[in-house]
This record gives sequence, structure tokens and C-alpha cells, in this order.
Amino acid sequence: MTILGIDPGYATVGYGVVRYERSQFTHIRHGAITTPAGVPLHLRLQEIHSDMLTLLDSFRPDAVAVEQLFFNTNITTGIQVGHARGVILLACAQRGIEPAEYTPSEVKQSVVGYGRAEKRQVMEMTRSILKLPRMPRPDDAADALALAICHAHAAGSQLAGKRLGL
Repeated sequence: MTILGIDPGYATVGYGVVRYERSQFTHIRHGAITTPAGVPLHLRLQEIHSDMLTLLDSFRPDAVAVEQLFFNTNITTGIQVGHARGVILLACAQRGIEPAEYTPSEVKQSVVGYGRAEKRQVMEMTRSILKLPRMPRPDDAADALALAICHAHAAGSQLAGKRLGL
């Protein structure tokens, strides 16, 4: 199964593509969609949407995992990230993919085994699981890879449950 993980943002959208077969991960690619500061939001959203369609067409993932929106103290930033998430979800819908959504604590639990793990722990475990020589950069791409790993674990659990009749 090929999984595209997406860490939404409006300045930087992290993405990570992994292959998951027989409980083994293979790193395919990671990176970021970036939009320049000072450009009106609607044009940044257009760029994110266009680049998302390109990613979906290039990698043809079997699944897409997107981080759920997490509001911290800056509501304005949260709203703008929400807009970016919207165009990401729209791109998935246009390609017939229903994205899975995970909270940050679900990703931490899946990757590290502890829902309150520090960001550095998640990044290190992601590097280790994917057998990467160094930490994935930018951080948003590392987060996206962790989302893909989380989805593989969740999908594997769902498939195992079906085989057992659960």
C-alpha cells in the first residue's frame, strides 16, 4: 500500500510518501509545498491545491493521511491552516480518495507509543522506522511521514480485525 501523509499549513505543507507491505516500510519521498509570504491567501491556496493534485497524480497513493486541525493560541493562523486543509481535502475528493484524519496525539501514540511524546522523539522514531540516514527535513515533511506511518499501523489493525472477524 502506498500512503501519502500530509501535514497541512498555508506557508508550508509537508508531505511524505511511504510504501507499507508485509509490516515493512519503504520511504519513497518527502518534501514540502511552499507558498511565499506576502502573496494573498487565495493565491497561496490555489498553489497548494495545484501542487496537491500533482502529488496525487504523481504517486497515485492507495491512501492519504491528513493531520486534523489543532488550534493553539493563534486563532488567525488556525483559520488559515483550516483553509489550506480544505483545499487539500478538495484535491483528494477530486481524485476519488477519502483521506484518513489523525490527531497529533494519535500520531505520537502510533509512532512512539506515547500520545504525549515530544516532537523530537516522533522525528527520531520516524527516521528509525523508515531507516533514513538522517532526520527528514523540513520538520513538516517529517510530520507528514509520521502521519503515513500512523495510517499504515491503523490500516493494518483494521485489516487484522477483519481477518479475525472483529
